[in-house]
Amino acid sequence: MLTDRELDEMASLAATAQVEVSLFARPNAGWDASAMVAAPAGGVMAPVARGQEQVIACLDDAVRAAEHGFRSVLVADIGVLAALDSLRRAGSLPEDMQAKVSVMLPVANPVAAQVLERLGASTLNLPTDLTLAQLAAIRAAVDLPLDIYVEAPDNLGGFVRLHEIPEIIRVASPVYLKFGLRNAPDIYPSGGHLEELAVGLSRERVRRASLGMDLLARSGFEARTSQLGAAGLAVPRP
Repeated sequence: MLTDRELDEMASLAATAQVEVSLFARPNAGWDASAMVAAPAGGVMAPVARGQEQVIACLDDAVRAAEHGFRSVLVADIGVLAALDSLRRAGSLPEDMQAKVSVMLPVANPVAAQVLERLGASTLNLPTDLTLAQLAAIRAAVDLPLDIYVEAPDNLGGFVRLHEIPEIIRVASPVYLKFGLRNAPDIYPSGGHLEELAVGLSRERVRRASLGMDLLARSGFEARTSQLGAAGLAVPRP
């Protein structure tokens, strides 16, 4: 949902700031003519790549991202994940291209985490409602970085877990702490028609992250944080 010029500008800004960027590889059933998505029990279908055509479209998204210098895509389908790993092994994608598993592909237990690791996942987004003990069990099973919402959007449960940040870091590191927003509209896919709202939501997410860092400092827990441009981060290479 970005032009080539917009992709280049984003990659350049991120490379200059030495920050990671991950682009969602789309489309999926939620964007398609799927009747099951609208059915009472069909919500699980929304993130899935529906048919071979959507698998190919997602892989095309990943290849296009790599051509513009990006080194990470968000993946919500196990078939796309496995195929992306095959492209990486074949040299059709850069060797350091990361596959970040989306929270929409739920990894709720250690065995599932190990399966996705074998399929080529680079990081794992975990469900927003796992207990500290459940997080620790997954950490014991895999070495991959974990992505964990400490504030989840309403459509992902709406949990606010900032008070658990020190313990989440203790049991789940290496971990990405994710700051979504409760009481905020889902504006994806965004665009110029929603720019003011998107900027406002982004600013509040940064503020939430600041609250999390302050809480961590007050806790007395000494956590090591990655530096800008650290090895292993998916910083674009325009």
